[in-house]
Amino acid sequence: MAEFLTDIETIRARARQEIDKGPITEAYGADLERVIQVCNEALATELVCVLRYKRHYYTATGIHSEAVAAEFLEHAGEEQEHADKLATRIAQLGGEPDFDPDTLTTRSHAQYHAGTDLVEMIKEDLIAERIAIASYTEIVQWLGDKDPTTKRVFEDLLAQEEEHADDLRGLLERLPKDLAAQER
Repeated sequence: MAEFLTDIETIRARARQEIDKGPITEAYGADLERVIQVCNEALATELVCVLRYKRHYYTATGIHSEAVAAEFLEHAGEEQEHADKLATRIAQLGGEPDFDPDTLTTRSHAQYHAGTDLVEMIKEDLIAERIAIASYTEIVQWLGDKDPTTKRVFEDLLAQEEEHADDLRGLLERLPKDLAAQER
């Protein structure tokens, strides 16, 4: 049976030190300031996605818009949940979630594109999802085993971003070919 690397008395003594740091203990292996910064960038990305999906939901028009708009609204809600998870994690780490609208788009990995027609809206959302997938994959790899909780948050977000990308690809495939050509 393997033993702890540190005896329990030492762990207890360390837990009493720096109690104001909450969950951040001596065992935390990541660069805390950089993790908070990365989480705030992801928070900005999610908020920009919420805004873009909401815009697309309210402005989608045409014969095929009802089903597509419903997908936009669903994705907007899920992106808001992502933002909430990231803000919670930032606070747990002792940071401050950055909701400053003046710098939101400069901190976001994804861009805000209003889109002019249904096909363009879907494509812009798909591009944004692919950006989030690439970014979050790199973040998961970067975190490694240095911050397993934050890594798990990003793994959960990544899984849902992949679902979103698949949903959007499916919407594009199901739209009539003449509509896609007409709306280019």
